Amino acid sequence: MLSSIITISLGAILINNFIFSQFLGCCPFLGCSNKVDTAAGMGLAVVFVMGLASAICWVINEYILIALHLEFLQTLAFILVIAALVQFVEMFLKKMVPSLYSALGIFLPLITTNCAVLGVVLLNVQNNYNFIESLVYGITGGVGFLLAIVLFASVRERVEFAEYPECFRGFSICLVSAALVALAFMGFSGMSIPV
Repeated sequence: MLSSIITISLGAILINNFIFSQFLGCCPFLGCSNKVDTAAGMGLAVVFVMGLASAICWVINEYILIALHLEFLQTLAFILVIAALVQFVEMFLKKMVPSLYSALGIFLPLITTNCAVLGVVLLNVQNNYNFIESLVYGITGGVGFLLAIVLFASVRERVEFAEYPECFRGFSICLVSAALVALAFMGFSGMSIPV
């Protein structure tokens, strides 16, 4: 059990990172990575939503949808759970951390449509993970997203003061930087864990 938890964790964080390997969740990744503190806030919100969505959706899938033979409603049920969780996070941040709420702006409600959050829940079902494995995959998938967005935000902060050709000004240099960081993460693709 411990080896499968470690495999799932390292896979979600490094090997099959949602941003750099599976290319899920690129919208908030590119939109909220201007500053490290904003990126960290978005990453933590995604970790929370991914972990909680994985746990709740596993219970709903296992004890309601499968029990009542309503598996065809999985995607719809998962989207509703994710939307409710994001609304909860949005209300919490608006009340408790208004500076982060205003810094995230429109990208906070976009967690609802973040395909990485829906992807982690659907991959839990596809991989037949039990409750603990689903929870670990959700949390570590969020940690992988957090790692990716914070690394990229730090790269973008440094690139802001760098000298590069005029044709790369603006969003072009962001895409080139994201591609180079993704190439660095490809180095983990051959990694395996001895059991």
